[in-house]
Amino acid sequence: MGKRSSQRKSAAMLDSDTDSVSSSSTARSEMLVSSGEEVHLDKDTLLDQCLDALYEKRGATREKALASLIDAFNSSMQHEYVEKKFATMLHQCLNSIKKGSSREIALASHFIGLLALTTGPGNKAQEILEESITPISEALKSRSDASKISALLECLAIITFIGGEEPEETEKLMQLMWQIIHPKLGPNVSSAKPSSPIITAVVSAWTFLLTTMNGWTLNPKSWQESISYFSSLLDKDDRSVRIAAGEALALIFEVGNLEKFAGEAKGSGDGSTDEGTKSRELVHIQGLRSKVLNQVRSLSIEAGGKGSAKKDLNSQRNTFRDIQEFLEYGYSPETSMKIGGESLDTTTWGELIQLNFLKHFLGGGFVKHMQENEFLQDVFSFTPKKKMFSGAEHRVSGTEKRLYKSPNSVLNKARTQYLNKQRMLSQDRNVGYYTAGDEA
Repeated sequence: MGKRSSQRKSAAMLDSDTDSVSSSSTARSEMLVSSGEEVHLDKDTLLDQCLDALYEKRGATREKALASLIDAFNSSMQHEYVEKKFATMLHQCLNSIKKGSSREIALASHFIGLLALTTGPGNKAQEILEESITPISEALKSRSDASKISALLECLAIITFIGGEEPEETEKLMQLMWQIIHPKLGPNVSSAKPSSPIITAVVSAWTFLLTTMNGWTLNPKSWQESISYFSSLLDKDDRSVRIAAGEALALIFEVGNLEKFAGEAKGSGDGSTDEGTKSRELVHIQGLRSKVLNQVRSLSIEAGGKGSAKKDLNSQRNTFRDIQEFLEYGYSPETSMKIGGESLDTTTWGELIQLNFLKHFLGGGFVKHMQENEFLQDVFSFTPKKKMFSGAEHRVSGTEKRLYKSPNSVLNKARTQYLNKQRMLSQDRNVGYYTAGDEA
């Protein structure tokens, strides 16, 4: 009786927390209480209890379990547990996406993203992506809850970022996102306009995936549609929409170029016709770029309106000043943040967008993951201080960072292979060092 009462209390606490997908420490500790007596459980036992709770019929119980799993996977890397229970966790979360409430769908989506971040690239990440695409696509069709849609989009972006092997696959999923805010009207497509939070979520997720793409693989028509649409978003009233659109445009101009936007002269027909079409398209794109630059200049000096939060206004001004400098002079913003005494640096729009997206997704778990998650360390060429052994760990130079931190997907793969090779060499050196010490 006491245990059931405690579960009801925990569920009520979770239901009231509509702004976060992670559970509080209080909610987590209540799972260790039975009839008022504290029960000491090891980590795996707690995770097993959460996993068992996902089979319960009561939605609030499943939601509480998902929130606790998110908390556990945020606070530490659960590699061993994933090895044992990967299939079960994925299957139950997909069931929650298919049948759960909006909140349960949001929680399950977030956990699937964490599961992919924990596994890193490989067979498991590919399985997560393959198994999740259909249920996520179906869930996205119901747009009644912005927080649910945002969580689904973040999940889709994360699992594609990790598990997507081919550019064509990533582009297909980017198109799926695009159709949410730019639908091709048909008999089964709703014409209802998406809300500002949904537009922001779609643009952010789409842009995050664009960071992994080689600009020359995308269709020129898609480039032109994207630039025109994002330019129109810069005139919207919602500040978060404007910032997301501005960052998307900065990235588009970083990974592409005007020749690509205008298309390539193809075909074996009249070459002069091809060149003439390309020339007109190039003039059109140049006009769009000039329009975007004027919009960016205005937004970089926008005065605060009634009810405008100063922090948000400053964020917009700073963002659009950076975009203006990039469009006018080609300088990308450079950022640096300290994690455990070591610097995590970004020097391109692609890197900055990846960093901000992952920081937002992981929340309070970002620092822990950067210290222990080798995949994220590879993405940002970041070496935690604790991995340094008498200077044996290879330090990536500024030139190497610029080469291997490109948004080009081919270089992304090369960077990962390169860093893995360096890690193996470092391990070999460490073995030799300790062996020599033992012999002495």
